[in-house]
Amino acid sequence: MTTFLVTGGSGQLATALAKAAPARVRIVGRPAFDFDRPGTLATLFRDAPPTLVVNAAAWTAVDLAESQPDAARRANETGPAHLASLCARHGTRLIHISTDYVFDGEKGAPYVETDPVNPTGVYGATKLAGERAVRAALPGAVILRTAWVYAEGGRNFVRTMLNAATRMDRLRVVADQRGCPTNADDLAQTVLTVADVMLGGAPAGGIYHAAGAGETTWHGLATAIFEEAARHGWKIPAVEAIATADWPTPARRPADSRLDCTRLADTFGVRLPPWQPSLRRAVAAICGAPAMAN
Repeated sequence: MTTFLVTGGSGQLATALAKAAPARVRIVGRPAFDFDRPGTLATLFRDAPPTLVVNAAAWTAVDLAESQPDAARRANETGPAHLASLCARHGTRLIHISTDYVFDGEKGAPYVETDPVNPTGVYGATKLAGERAVRAALPGAVILRTAWVYAEGGRNFVRTMLNAATRMDRLRVVADQRGCPTNADDLAQTVLTVADVMLGGAPAGGIYHAAGAGETTWHGLATAIFEEAARHGWKIPAVEAIATADWPTPARRPADSRLDCTRLADTFGVRLPPWQPSLRRAVAAICGAPAMAN
């Protein structure tokens, strides 16, 4: 059984991969693996180069990236470029995780991989630059663009909403941004399938979209979260639909970043399931826990 290396430490996808395939996955994160310390990357390849790497490490603080662009660039562009170069040198396969934020959200329909990119903020711009740097260093790399990722643990929209519900009777949630919620466990299963195809020798390099099937808005997602929480006896808040303009943020989000995942299915034979059942399972797990940490 081939094992592989996953960057990202305690991040949502890395954690989900370790849970899904504990015998196959070795997780690395700070301080042993740190894009700000390039020597730590070389160390991982020195004695026994991995057969395959999943790069789930990234700067994902979208608003903070606007004021710290250099740090975001190191994590999302120059670090992955260095990692891809090491993979190329050692014959290591690479799956690099990217984002729907490479698009501006103006298409009005789900994006396919060949659509023009036009990020609206530093986060999306650095992730796009990372995609290009990875492909330049390692043309056979697989880049998976995903969207609206959440998990039972970590920092994400689902847990933010449930935490807020313990403190407030009314919430205001943006209703004019549309996308595809993605459960980290579902994404992990997809990554494992892609990894197996790559390790089987198939020439599958390129960009693929990998997000939960279906679509909703942030308001629709919040409503679905609380509908499930109510089934577990939670007192739920009223959820007011607002416009993006009513909730200004340092970074401008794409208004409609839905992803068409047909190419992933055609190439790897895998589709992520509809977002609703996956969300219900995650919310049920969180609400059933003895206590929920912030």
